[in-house]
Amino acid sequence: MPIPEDVTGEEIDKDVRQELQSLPKGLAEDVAKNLVMVARLIDEDPEGAYGYSKVALRLASRVAAVREAAGFAAYANQKYSEALAEFRAARRMTGNVELWPVMADCERGLGRPEKALDMAGAPEVHKLDKAGQVEMRLVAAGARRDMGQLDAAIVTLQSPELASNSVQPWTARLRYAYADALLAAGREDEAREWFAKAVESDKDGSTDASDRLAELDGVEFVDAFEDEDESEDEGAEKVVEDDVEGEEGDLKD
Repeated sequence: MPIPEDVTGEEIDKDVRQELQSLPKGLAEDVAKNLVMVARLIDEDPEGAYGYSKVALRLASRVAAVREAAGFAAYANQKYSEALAEFRAARRMTGNVELWPVMADCERGLGRPEKALDMAGAPEVHKLDKAGQVEMRLVAAGARRDMGQLDAAIVTLQSPELASNSVQPWTARLRYAYADALLAAGREDEAREWFAKAVESDKDGSTDASDRLAELDGVEFVDAFEDEDESEDEGAEKVVEDDVEGEEGDLKD
């Protein structure tokens, strides 16, 4: 797959670059460039990212960072079985547990929420950092909802991190998940309160909490461009009607 000229491979993290030092220099550069493309495209063009991840995987399947990138690219394309296999391979190579929450979410994607809950209660969770533990809590709550256990999902999300007034990278998503669970349980007033709190903490627009809050408040958004198009269409129709009336008048004369 083509690599844009502005991609040098130097853009990757220092830790990943260090992993690639086990490869011949030219090969390491090629792998690095493909990994850069995976990171660049994974949000806006998941299929494209997946393609570059397969190239990197073909070049260096024994590098943990490559297996991890391939896992995330597969995950972004909802290829959960493939993603899980890649995450497991990366974990075997490194011994790290940081991929545990996304591995559990793959189990959810495969229709195995019970397995995800088992993972949420495993010893590995205690080895996660705070962000990883919050992510695991989100996955566990999602698994509860998959099983129709709304009240249990709400309780799962109730935590010191949710109650804290400090804003962390995970705060908006945690508050949003809690609000959404409350709404699903029919607790609309509480849901509105927590969607508002999610909006307060969502500085980079990682959720659509503001839209959800507006819906609860009965606010309807109007597309200005659509209105302009409709006005132009109505104007064109009016011109046609006037022309037809004018022609009919000429015929009568």
